[in-house]
Amino acid sequence: MDIKKSLVRRFISYTEFDTMSNPENAGKKVPTTEGQKDLILQLEKELKALGLETELDDTWVLSGVLKGNRKGRRIAFMAHVDTADDVMGNAVKANVIECYDGKDITLSSGAVISVEENPDLKKYEGGCIITSDGSTLLGSDDKAGVAIIMSALEYIKENPDFPHPDIEVYFTCDEETGAGMDNFPYERVSAKVCYTIDGAEEPYIEDECFNAASITINAKGNSIHLGSARGKLVNAVTILSHIASALPQAESPEATDERYGYYCPLSLSGTQTEARLDVFIRDFDKAEFEHRIASVENLAKAISDIYRGTLEIESHVSYHNMGEINSKDSSAIDAIVSGGKNIGLDIKKTIIRGGTDGARMAEKLGISCPNIFTGGHNLHSLKEWVSLDAMHRSALLVLEIMKIQVEA
Repeated sequence: MDIKKSLVRRFISYTEFDTMSNPENAGKKVPTTEGQKDLILQLEKELKALGLETELDDTWVLSGVLKGNRKGRRIAFMAHVDTADDVMGNAVKANVIECYDGKDITLSSGAVISVEENPDLKKYEGGCIITSDGSTLLGSDDKAGVAIIMSALEYIKENPDFPHPDIEVYFTCDEETGAGMDNFPYERVSAKVCYTIDGAEEPYIEDECFNAASITINAKGNSIHLGSARGKLVNAVTILSHIASALPQAESPEATDERYGYYCPLSLSGTQTEARLDVFIRDFDKAEFEHRIASVENLAKAISDIYRGTLEIESHVSYHNMGEINSKDSSAIDAIVSGGKNIGLDIKKTIIRGGTDGARMAEKLGISCPNIFTGGHNLHSLKEWVSLDAMHRSALLVLEIMKIQVEA
């Protein structure tokens, strides 16, 4: 079996499904968009054709189990089917460059993926690069991960003597909204470790992520004719805009990197009578994370008191740093490193300034859930691209991890 051909075929077919999630429907509709159901149902058919026992219910989490042909530690792999809504994520038209010439890539839309801004492109000169036409994102986050898992399973189907223990796979919806694991059927999981295939550049794997929370602040003011507003008007929009502007700019997403956390006013909407502000909080350190949440709540109350408004504040923790759990079971990372060496890949550990579904699973079940690269670049962007060679090495790494788990 040619794994590369399988990866291209599967990835392109998956990008044709309109699976852009909708944060406005989070908590109201599962999944948040209908197109995700279509891809999940397609994957269910494909898993069954590959010989897996599948399960799918109204959580819309698709799971499959491949019985092992050797004894060993039962492991799981997970990816999500939805794409982000940062830019248009539906009606994707993938563009396959069979033999990349090492130069700037001009997309059909006129957008340019330049080598200067994307120096990693040079590493894949002569290889296959996949982009969108520039009017949408591509969707390697995380349809590349889905394709990698499926192609690895197809390889096992075609090579039944390939040694592996029992394997679980999970395909989730709505990861991009932060609500993808809210209804996850944790009772299905028997694996002792779960690898998410939801990273980006090779050869990086991620064993830590942010602690993440969202804060919703609803303000109520007092409306009156603007001509007679003095001493009477309480403007809800003014209150919330002052709260947003008081957040430290030096601790914003655009001003931080590496392990620095941030405050991010994400959206502000409403009228002078009622308005809403959404703020994201991120930090790797748990104590700092909790301090940030308390700081926003206290700041909001103080500003509201000055303007005589009324606030309702709701804080919601989305996920915690998976680093603590991952550090308790070094064997999960060791298997990735060893698998990388087996295929000539020098694995490098890093942190993810975001989160994965694995962070929620690690916290809930106490099992290690490191994140493996897919080869995607410029994620959530009209200039997104993915290397087929990197996807191929990720699939080979998945197979090596399976083999390593077999008892000697």
